[in-house]
Amino acid sequence: MKKILLLALISSNFIFSQSFVPNAPELNLKSYILIDPNTNTVIAESNSEGQIEPASMTKVMTAYVVADQIKNGLISLEDKVLISEKAWKMGGSKMFIEVGKKVSVLDLLKGIMIQSGNDASVAIAEYVGGTEDGFVDLMNAYAGAIGMNNSYFANSTGLPSEGHLTSASDLAILTSKFITNFPDIYSLFKEKEFEYGGISGNKYNRNKLLWRDETSDGVKTGHTSSAGYCLIGSAKRANMRLITVVAGSDSSNNSFSDTQRLLEYGFRFYATQKYFEINKEYTTSKVWGGKIDTLSLGVKEDISITLPRTSFKDIKVNYKVKNNVQAPITKGQEIGTLEIISNNEIVLTSSLIALEEVEAKGFFGRLWSRFVLWIMSLFGIA
Repeated sequence: MKKILLLALISSNFIFSQSFVPNAPELNLKSYILIDPNTNTVIAESNSEGQIEPASMTKVMTAYVVADQIKNGLISLEDKVLISEKAWKMGGSKMFIEVGKKVSVLDLLKGIMIQSGNDASVAIAEYVGGTEDGFVDLMNAYAGAIGMNNSYFANSTGLPSEGHLTSASDLAILTSKFITNFPDIYSLFKEKEFEYGGISGNKYNRNKLLWRDETSDGVKTGHTSSAGYCLIGSAKRANMRLITVVAGSDSSNNSFSDTQRLLEYGFRFYATQKYFEINKEYTTSKVWGGKIDTLSLGVKEDISITLPRTSFKDIKVNYKVKNNVQAPITKGQEIGTLEIISNNEIVLTSSLIALEEVEAKGFFGRLWSRFVLWIMSLFGIA
C-alpha cells in the first residue's frame, strides 16, 4: 500500500511539473491555421501550406490593395467611382450599385468588406487598376511583396476561376499585414451592417462571430460549392491577438464553430508576453579604447513571445556579449546576442545592440588599450 501511495505521489508531482497543453481541436477541414500575428507564432495548423480556393476571402486582398493605394495618396476615400455595366451585372452577393452612377471609394470598401459585394469589388478594381485584369496584376504583385508564396489571384471577387488559389497560411499573413499597416480601414471589417441606396437586402455582415464574441473584430467569410465554407477570423483579448483561417468546412455554422474552438483554444492555453523594450538597458559591455569604459546594451525593437501559459514560469535569458569590444562604436551596432530559453529550449534569439555612440580615445589612449589587450591575450585572459 505504501509503495502504491509513493508511486501515486511521484506520478502526481511529475505531471504537475510538466508544461501540459492539450492537442488542438480535431476539425473536419481541408486546412486551417491559428497564429499570434504579433510574434509570428503558429499555435495550431493542419495543411496550412496546401492550396485552397479562397472564395470571397479574396476580398481581403482586394481591400488590402485599395488600402495601400489610399495610404500612398494614389486615391482617396472621397473619390467618386463611375459604375460600369460589367460591375453592375456581377452575380452572387451584391452591394446593389447602379450602372452609370458614381459611388465613393469608402462606400465601395464597405460594400466589399461588410456586404461582400462582387459588384463593388469589380467597380473598385476597375477604378484602381484601369481594368479588373490590371487590378489583378496589382493583387499578385502585392501578394508576392508580403510573402504570400502559395497564392495566385485571377479576379477581385473570389468567384471560381482556373488557378485562383491561395493557402490558409498566406491568408493569415495577409490579415496580419492588413491589421498592422492599415488599422483604420481594417476596422471596417467589424461593422455589423451597411445599407446602400435604401436597399435593405444583404445589409448584414455575414461574419456571425461579430455577434457571438465581443472580442472578435473580423474578418471575412467565403463560400462556393467547390471551396466549401471558409472563414478568416480574428479577435483580441487584453494584449493578445489571434488570427485563424479555416477552409473547406461542410456548413456555414461549422465554419463559425470551428473558428470559435480554435480561438478559445489559443486564448485558453497560450499567452503572449513582452520581454524586452526598445531603448532600455538590459546588460552592459566593457569597452576598450573609448571615452567611456562601459556600454549599455539593449534591443533594436520590442520583443514579445508566445508560449503555452505554463511555460513562462521557467523562462531564462542568456546574454552573449562579444569579447574585447573596441571603440569607436556607433549607436545600434550589434555587440552580441540574447537567447530566451523555456524548458531548456531556445525559443528566440535576437541581437544585442549599442544604445549609445562611443567615441575612441586619442592615439596614445587607443595604443595603451591595445597593449593591455595584448598582455591579457598572452595570459589567456578574454
